[in-house]
Amino acid sequence: MTHPDRLEISNDACLLAIESTCDETAAAVLTRDGRVLGECIATQESLHERFAGVVPEIAARAHLERILPVIDTSMRQAGIGPAQICAIAVATHPGLPGSLLVGLSAAKALALAWSKPLIGINHVQAHIYACGIGKPESIFPCVGLVVSGGHTNLYQCNSPIDWSYLGGTIDDAAGEAFDKVGVMLGLPFPGGPHLSKLAQDGDPTAIPFPRPMLDDTSRLDLSFSGLKTAVRYRIAGVGKQDWNSHHLSETEKADIAASFEQAVIDCIVGKSLLAVKRTELPRLCVGGGVAANRKLRKQLSDACSLHHIELHIADPKLCTDNAVMGALAWERYQVGDFDSLDLDAQPGLLRHRPKR
Repeated sequence: MTHPDRLEISNDACLLAIESTCDETAAAVLTRDGRVLGECIATQESLHERFAGVVPEIAARAHLERILPVIDTSMRQAGIGPAQICAIAVATHPGLPGSLLVGLSAAKALALAWSKPLIGINHVQAHIYACGIGKPESIFPCVGLVVSGGHTNLYQCNSPIDWSYLGGTIDDAAGEAFDKVGVMLGLPFPGGPHLSKLAQDGDPTAIPFPRPMLDDTSRLDLSFSGLKTAVRYRIAGVGKQDWNSHHLSETEKADIAASFEQAVIDCIVGKSLLAVKRTELPRLCVGGGVAANRKLRKQLSDACSLHHIELHIADPKLCTDNAVMGALAWERYQVGDFDSLDLDAQPGLLRHRPKR
């Protein structure tokens, strides 16, 4: 349901945002001027640890158990009731189907019960928007980079809600590759943060792992599957089915971690700079769970400084999945662009401007 006239919104107006795209159940109460009045995140790491990865069915069931308590906690923290909420926002795509439907169903129920507008948002778009939360000046237009467990993609963002796909991974996302290499090295789940910590003790030049597609300047795509395979061969040998790393010394493990991490970062930074050059946009904005990686943040900062590119990276606490980045919904609320109760989840990644 779209209303053409711009709506007047006071700075004290409150939005309830809901996030359940993967394995984080989150809700937040947000004001138009960027304040977070209440926030709650329920993680599921302990549920998925034994499987060394997120199990969709387990994730969906956990969301069912936690979605209402998380919303209630956020509202209690904010000290407000339904009357003070002006709209319900919920991430509807992309993500795990079952997980998305839990958050969407809760949002629809509240929108109907409280007679509030419903606003669906793109989870990936929200990661980019998170780069500008709390900043006085707009970060748009920009090249947006989302690098996480499920996504490693580049976008041309003309405004918060006007964007187009430029390129991205054709196989594993960077975060997924980090986690899988972490499993190969015998690290706890989730493997990414533990791998980065191990890499601090290693030599990033010790092993010449490949940089897939980095030299292909004709496209803005990336690939990490072959790099992951190269790590497996380094650990177990070519053709071996077992990748047990028990035979490696701690120094060897650290060198593998550091060399792998450096290869991934080189690919991400190289393609990001190419995207900025190709679009001629003034700035690069980076969000997603892997954007919390200190080495990636440092290398992006150094590269952008060298090439005179304005860089914005989301605050580390806003890199992983959260509901605060649901503040993106204010951009649609401002123009009266609401959704009906027929709104559905879209699990797959949209490679074009999202349909309303």
